[in-house]
Amino acid sequence: MTRWIESQRNILDYTLSSLLRRKGKNASLLFVYTLVVFILASAMFFLQGMKREAALLLRETPEIVVQGMLQGRYDPIPDTHLEKIRSIRGVLSAETRLWGYYYDPVAGANYTLLVPRDRTITGDAIVIGNGLSRVRQVFPGDILSFRGRDGTNRPFVVEGTFPAESELVSADLILVSAEGFRSLFGLPPSRATDIVVTVRNPREVRTVARKIAEMLPEARPILRDEIARTYDSVFDWRGGIVLVLLSMSLLAFAILAWDKASGLSAEERREIGILKAIGWETSDVIAAKVYEGWFVSFFAFTLGLLIAYWHVFFTSAALFAPALKGWSVLYPDFRITPFVDPYQVAVLFFLTVVPYTAATVVPSWRAAIVDPDAVMRT
Repeated sequence: MTRWIESQRNILDYTLSSLLRRKGKNASLLFVYTLVVFILASAMFFLQGMKREAALLLRETPEIVVQGMLQGRYDPIPDTHLEKIRSIRGVLSAETRLWGYYYDPVAGANYTLLVPRDRTITGDAIVIGNGLSRVRQVFPGDILSFRGRDGTNRPFVVEGTFPAESELVSADLILVSAEGFRSLFGLPPSRATDIVVTVRNPREVRTVARKIAEMLPEARPILRDEIARTYDSVFDWRGGIVLVLLSMSLLAFAILAWDKASGLSAEERREIGILKAIGWETSDVIAAKVYEGWFVSFFAFTLGLLIAYWHVFFTSAALFAPALKGWSVLYPDFRITPFVDPYQVAVLFFLTVVPYTAATVVPSWRAAIVDPDAVMRT
């Protein structure tokens, strides 16, 4: 046992001295390695964080949304469908909603107008998001005009703004009264944007949705789970685009690993020959190279992971956010709640650390099994 401990101490001493002797090469290697881990980890943290934020927000969405359809496209739904839906067994409640989109040519942005069900807004008053307030430079007490369906401008008085903490969902949101909404969009009183349905037993959601589709063939029920899957698909697609754009850095890392696997330098081969000549076993030489590879890769992985964590959760992914959020004039100003998936970190570890370590060991093993005299003469 004492001999083994002494052997491991000698191997560690050699590994540290070897790293210091080639500090310039190892520093450049560490920089490239850390950069690759930082890029991959940033994309991973941001996508997972956005998915988690979306999942938390979707918990508050209705279990079923019923939309009217005309020629395969969305159409305002009649109020008469309310009683039909409420008559279905298992439906706890059904209510109409008023919401829509308005394009503002002044800001070049789309706003979401919503008539709230849990807040009373009367007359021409509106409540706006912070993103809209920044872009249009309007604040509580100011007047904001929108061009209605009939071509006339309708003034609205800004009653207030949303809290900054809610900007992820309220950056482009405008709360308006039902009278103001119908007047602006020309929507008749007998129509609504859609109907939201709450089911008494969550396990019967699909059954209720099927009954709605059978009773109202001109309507389309949309489940909350379907909306969540759509968000996941959108984030996965955007994440794939970012990884494609950053494929050059991955290619550089692949070339780096290939260069390592292609062989050792003449100086490194002579060092291995000397170690073999003074009594080192082949296993000792391989262990030394494994330690060397692990020191570099583990330090680069840890450093890249920490920088990516800071970049995503403390700077809101300033480098990648435009590509991952999508194009928009009204970018929400928010911070993602820190969240790390251990499974994703483990996958990243095995995709970066393990290949490089293997690429370090293979040429060392080839040199270690050769006769020391032959190695030193090369």
